[in-house]
Amino acid sequence: MSGSNRVFLVKYGEISLKGANRRQFEERLIGQIHRQLAGIPHRVRRAWGRLFVEDYADSAAVARALGDTFGIVAYAEAAVVPRDAGLLDAAAVALAGRLAASAPSSTFKIEARRSDKSYPQTSYQIACRLGDLIRAALPALSVDLRNPGFVLSVEVRDRIYLYGPPSPGRGGLPVGASARGLLLLSGGIDSPVAGYLMGKRGMPLDHLYFHSWPYTSDEALAKVERLAEILARYVPDARLCALSFTAIHERIRQRARDRFATLLLRACMMRAAALVARRTGAVALITGESLGQVASQTGEAIAFTDSTSELPVLRPLIGMDKEEIVRTARAIGTFETSILPYPDCCTLFAAKHPVLRPDQAQMHAALRELDAGELIAAAAGGSAPGAERLSPVPATPSRTTPVPATT
Repeated sequence: MSGSNRVFLVKYGEISLKGANRRQFEERLIGQIHRQLAGIPHRVRRAWGRLFVEDYADSAAVARALGDTFGIVAYAEAAVVPRDAGLLDAAAVALAGRLAASAPSSTFKIEARRSDKSYPQTSYQIACRLGDLIRAALPALSVDLRNPGFVLSVEVRDRIYLYGPPSPGRGGLPVGASARGLLLLSGGIDSPVAGYLMGKRGMPLDHLYFHSWPYTSDEALAKVERLAEILARYVPDARLCALSFTAIHERIRQRARDRFATLLLRACMMRAAALVARRTGAVALITGESLGQVASQTGEAIAFTDSTSELPVLRPLIGMDKEEIVRTARAIGTFETSILPYPDCCTLFAAKHPVLRPDQAQMHAALRELDAGELIAAAAGGSAPGAERLSPVPATPSRTTPVPATT
């Protein structure tokens, strides 16, 4: 549905609390809406406390885009009429009839908001008048202010906007409101959820995947690429960098005790990730760790991992249980891809009897004994064995191009 008498009314929440910085956040949100609607004709207009998407031809496409945009708490396609009582009355009765057809009960409520105080009737007067009018025109309907079958909302601004129950948005802050992060994307259930949650806090993302061919398969890499594509629905323009970690895995197997292998691998990953972050401009690393979920995620193990990282490590899942994580993965569309049976290197090389409460001094001594600094630098720079197949590249759902090296 299109035309000058239909618009999408967009509500935001947290942005309204930003005080003097509010306009900057609104501009970020407008930019993200434009990005989500790239290639689809539209216009975005700002009013106090609201955004309006106008001049579109595809309602379904606009609704999908708004539903995937962080920073929006609710949105609805609204009928628009001039500030004329007769036109308002007719539009309200017509909309009430449509809403009643799919409502769970034959009751309704009018919620009116008069943002422009020059309009001659107050919000309460508008609600009472339209309620009486709808009951007279549609006698099967009755008013229920506590548990209505549907709510018809009216907003009086430069024009009058009428709409039914709004669709819930994803909330949070628009992408770009925070500094860039680098997500360690493993291919499992947890890390895509972690990336989604940091995107919800306004953080632009790049993704880093550690591949150990031939131990890890090409299908495992394709799985991670697909996860990156799904996350791009919510965090556009993220790049995927795939590093060959085969030589580092072999070094750990040669020189380290098996019970230390997983934590040493994570330490090497953190150091490689810091090198990649220098190229991508990330200020923090993001992982899908949840406290106590596996041996490498005990408090002591996390303390060791943090001590080996040059950058802050953000763990948005740290207090979530597996059921919560799986529920979120299903909601954002990553779960079915994450459970495909193509294990990543952390799974393949997991220790049979890992250390649960590592001694920090002992672990750092074991890390020094690896003497893996040159291997880590080579992997991060794309010159490790096998890297000709998997050189560090950023990826979008449509193309891959090189990540520029620092000078």
